[in-house]
Amino acid sequence: MEKLKQRWGLKTNWDVIAVIIVFSINGSFASWVAKPITAFLGISSETTSPWIYWPLRILLIFPIYQTTLPLVGWLFGQFKFFWAFEKKFLSRLGFGFLFKK
Repeated sequence: MEKLKQRWGLKTNWDVIAVIIVFSINGSFASWVAKPITAFLGISSETTSPWIYWPLRILLIFPIYQTTLPLVGWLFGQFKFFWAFEKKFLSRLGFGFLFKK
């Protein structure tokens, strides 16, 4: 627990637990939100090849996850951590221009 506190710059054990819970909840939430969207688009695992369905679904889940992560983090009092996490992560992917003034 101490290593995670140091690595993530957190102060308490609750902060570490909250961050882990947020990552878990948000992953499930993003997947849950993507399901009706893929259905709306007419993409289902029954009618689409798995080689097409799963990459499309993952491509859909990714922006949902990134968008909702700070929001779910806010519910657990960890907005500051997740906002910094998002900026760092998206900058590494080449989207840092989104956060420049």
